[in-house]
Amino acid sequence: MSTDFSTFLCISNFFKGGDFLVELKKQGNKVFLITSEKLKDQAWPYDHIDEVFYMPGQDLDWDLDTLLQGVGGLMKANKIDSIVALDDYDVEKATFLRENLRIPGMGQTTGRFFRDKLAMRIKAQDEGIQVPAFAPLFNDEDINQFADHIPAPWVLKPRSEASAHGIIKVHDKNSLWEHIHGLGENRLYYLVEQFKPGDVYHADGLILEGKPLFCAVSKYLSTPMEISQGGGIFRSASVPYGSDDDEAIQKVNKQVMKAFGMKSGATHTEFIKNREDGEIYFLETSSRVGGAHLAEMVAAATGVNLWGEWAKIEDALAKGKKYKLPKVRKEYGGIVLTLSSHQNPDLSGFNDPEVCFRVPLEYHAGLIVRSKDHGRVRELLDDYAQRLSSGFASVAAAPEVKKFH
Repeated sequence: MSTDFSTFLCISNFFKGGDFLVELKKQGNKVFLITSEKLKDQAWPYDHIDEVFYMPGQDLDWDLDTLLQGVGGLMKANKIDSIVALDDYDVEKATFLRENLRIPGMGQTTGRFFRDKLAMRIKAQDEGIQVPAFAPLFNDEDINQFADHIPAPWVLKPRSEASAHGIIKVHDKNSLWEHIHGLGENRLYYLVEQFKPGDVYHADGLILEGKPLFCAVSKYLSTPMEISQGGGIFRSASVPYGSDDDEAIQKVNKQVMKAFGMKSGATHTEFIKNREDGEIYFLETSSRVGGAHLAEMVAAATGVNLWGEWAKIEDALAKGKKYKLPKVRKEYGGIVLTLSSHQNPDLSGFNDPEVCFRVPLEYHAGLIVRSKDHGRVRELLDDYAQRLSSGFASVAAAPEVKKFH
């Protein structure tokens, strides 16, 4: 039954999701935000938020009991209709609150399929979806069996970190055990996986009541792992519509969403096309909009604002009304992005008419291009990557992972 407004509690311990918050308010809702006190001075769309609550520390510093008690206090005067996690690291917080407060939405069991890389792999394998060979690090004999039967190289991956954060690549059994021993008790939070060389793709989609509504397939031209471990220029671009890669990724992405029980919202899923056998392997998924301004790239190519449409889906679910996807444009988009040695780099020299977005972050240099011609997008990304590398790029060492989700 449709109501005039719903009350949404959004959680984000990173500065993101502004378009989501704005759209929720435009739909006539009451919007609350919980974020880190360290982000108080960020440019949140305060005019579209009814009230902001701040947690001490950031992310792992949050005390879940304090969070629960705070939300419980808020609910004395406000009936919360929906809790939304805007970032990967907020999924556990949102599922924890939903379970305790009995609010509809993804619970903790399903949530693990979108946060825990070990849970993802076991579930995918059980459902017949191809994944690289892997093993948990619980049992020494299992690890030795893996190392003795699965050809190196391998990667040690944190189970619940985002993107390529904390990944360690190893080339032999002795090195594998050195790293495992180095992890100490934290080995529980890792898995080991066979490294599959190949091209990495991402599928960015929208789902409503288990039905896929939209999916844009793109290809990383330099993978997150390469950037994380070696620095360089991050690039991604739409793949040709109707191509073999597009159709293959679309198909397996639907299988993943069905297998994992994704009901409604935005998703970002990554796959690798193995260079050796040409097969598509599932890598990881998340129940959120992709980071690194991939949402703006998708919007440039398709006209679909993933943040805004996700908000409309949540609004429709809360009010019991129908949602309609806007008309999808079939152009091509691409992004090039790097850390910059300049606080506010001057990118005025990148003035081709295809440039449609400039990344607004300090100490970052990045642009998004759009064209009806896929080849033109790739040409511009190659050119811009070279120019950014020689005139703007800076490299920062990836922080060591010491605390785990």
